[in-house]
Amino acid sequence: MDSDSTIAALGALAQGTRLDVFRVLVRHQPAGLAAGAIARLLGVPQNTMSAHLGILARAGLVQSERQGRTIVYRADLDGLRAVMLFLVTDCCAGNAALCAPLVAALSPCC
Repeated sequence: MDSDSTIAALGALAQGTRLDVFRVLVRHQPAGLAAGAIARLLGVPQNTMSAHLGILARAGLVQSERQGRTIVYRADLDGLRAVMLFLVTDCCAGNAALCAPLVAALSPCC
């Protein structure tokens, strides 16, 4: 992960609907959801949802898979992990004790 990729990912998430989409997809791991289902859950027009999903995919935060006539979208947790690791690399100048609260807060979910 580099600065440009991290900026692209953070930029994609810096819009309310896209942040909501990503959070919905995280909640529906690993099955994922079709674009229409995401649009209905969030009350967003389907063509608008497709644009948001495209931005998230180009930023490395969403993956898609064709299943018959449906495209299923999933949060790319490896992409999210790469962004998070880039942000906390060299955390607290290498003082692990200072980063312990962050690690503890993230650990219960994973």
